[in-house]
Amino acid sequence: MTDGTFPARSASRTRTMASALLLLLALAAFWPRPVLAQALVANLSDHLIAITTGFTGTDLLIYGTTDGPGEVAIVVQGPEGEVVVRQKDRVAGIWMNTESMTFDRVPGFYAVATSGDLTEDVSPAVLQRHEIGLDHVRLVPEDEASAEDVARFRAALIRNKQKLSLYSTEAQEITFLGQRLFDVRIHIPANVPTGIYTTTVFLIREGEVVSAQTIPLSVSKIGFSANVFEFAQRLPVLYAIVGILLAVAAGWLAGVVFRKS
Repeated sequence: MTDGTFPARSASRTRTMASALLLLLALAAFWPRPVLAQALVANLSDHLIAITTGFTGTDLLIYGTTDGPGEVAIVVQGPEGEVVVRQKDRVAGIWMNTESMTFDRVPGFYAVATSGDLTEDVSPAVLQRHEIGLDHVRLVPEDEASAEDVARFRAALIRNKQKLSLYSTEAQEITFLGQRLFDVRIHIPANVPTGIYTTTVFLIREGEVVSAQTIPLSVSKIGFSANVFEFAQRLPVLYAIVGILLAVAAGWLAGVVFRKS
């Protein structure tokens, strides 16, 4: 004979098991999972470089860690703008601009640092893709020109930037502290252009970039120099008139002082 109370107990047990399962699923959904270690973590000593009246340049410290062996490359560049490169030739005994080439989106500042010689293990295509090294910076002319002319004016552009200390002449050496911690100092000159920069850190293994991190950097004028710069940008004609008046006043004052002496 079948016990008439059995189905009730079975249903109750089923509901209990279902409730327990739902509780386990809920706990599993909110249970903290272990955080996967990042292959590369980097940061800057300063995210804002303030240019004041007495600014003479500064060093930017870039540091970070990796999850294991590998080469590290760091590129600091920006802001982008248009640059016209002119070639001078002697015409009838007078030096004149005879040719020119305009490049778009040229970094106003470019510096690179590496932990080793990447050219031995990394293909030029990889370096070109990530613009690692001056030879691989994308400098595209505004108008079509022959490869020979582009190479000639491109080299002149880089030389001019290097003379102003705005482009690095060679890669800085990244120092490793142990096998994972690294740091390097990039010099920011006094004549660095203001704007938004990018600091990109690459982790390279077996000739390929396996991880990258981009950190924004702002270079801005503050204080009296910022006010003067803003005044010159907003009212250039009035700024020029004020400059002329100040120059005339300074010359007149100097003449008065010398006459009295």
